[in-house]
Amino acid sequence: MIRTTNVRNGFIDTNNVRYVTEKTYKRWTRRLVPKRGDVILTREAPLGDAGKVRTDDLIFLGQRLYHFRPDPNKLDADFLLYALMAPDLQGQIRALGSGATVEHMRLGDIPSLEIEAPALSVQRRIGGILSAYDELIENNQRRIKILEEMAQSLYREWFVHFRFPGHEKVKMVPSPLGPIPQGWEVKKLGDIADLRWGDTTKTKASYVEEGFDAYSASGLDGMMDHYDFDRKGVVLSAIGANCGRTWFASGKWSCIKNTIRFWSTPESISTEFLFIATLREDFWPRRGAAQPFISQGDAEEARVVCSDQATMNTFTAFVDAALQQISSLAKLNTNLRRTRDLLLPRLLSGQIALERK
Repeated sequence: MIRTTNVRNGFIDTNNVRYVTEKTYKRWTRRLVPKRGDVILTREAPLGDAGKVRTDDLIFLGQRLYHFRPDPNKLDADFLLYALMAPDLQGQIRALGSGATVEHMRLGDIPSLEIEAPALSVQRRIGGILSAYDELIENNQRRIKILEEMAQSLYREWFVHFRFPGHEKVKMVPSPLGPIPQGWEVKKLGDIADLRWGDTTKTKASYVEEGFDAYSASGLDGMMDHYDFDRKGVVLSAIGANCGRTWFASGKWSCIKNTIRFWSTPESISTEFLFIATLREDFWPRRGAAQPFISQGDAEEARVVCSDQATMNTFTAFVDAALQQISSLAKLNTNLRRTRDLLLPRLLSGQIALERK
């Protein structure tokens, strides 16, 4: 099931989804079955995010989503996606948004949205140019996912199933989380990490075109004209749709409102280890139903199984190369999105002229 939280910035995340029975699926897709190339728009929480179906998997749409399948003889699907993301239509959508607490758009408002559509051949060229950036972003996201899964697989083998090198010779002893290898310890995150809120005075409105990496509750998605940290760290999305997701930060960076950042304080524990240990969203204790959040106090109370020094050093050495690649790919995607978003309004407005073919 695709929810509003799965639709963002031109993409639909099909990894973090809910699953239903075949009977429920058929009931929810009686009118129209989503297929590759369809365009989805969120109508509430958040309002106005658009994405394209890029999979042949069986999916269906939850509530608060609009489903578009344009007539291919009149409107190119990629062009429609980017038109919905462009400032002009976003402004129209915001103007139609209503609601005292949560912005939402009514189904009856959709026909009033106006799209300035050039000839179909030009639409296809615009869609092709912009979708090329998204294909690169999607490919990089797949590589990031594979690298994270490799690191998590090693973590589970060593720190969950305790099949680390030399485990046959180590005795298991009781702990608050169950039996663990002798010499290992269960630690509260607040006791082994410098853990604090991101800069609550800064929002995405502070982003600039060129500068230093900036993390929001959506991840690495912008730049600031300054940096707060020059080190390795972990950024946690603490409020909203991505609550519980983490990102590994390195170099010069900052994090803004609705994030928590942390890094290891004792030399015996690496920040790389803490990132992998806390990477699962279900690691984090969340509160709130409509608007999930993680409090600093709850984050500090979360517990981690920490190994002996030799095992910690070996694990860190194994995952370090993967995390460096993940960091590089994430930064590359930020640059690709920024370039795409700069081109988008210029192509749609005709500021960059495209001749018909």
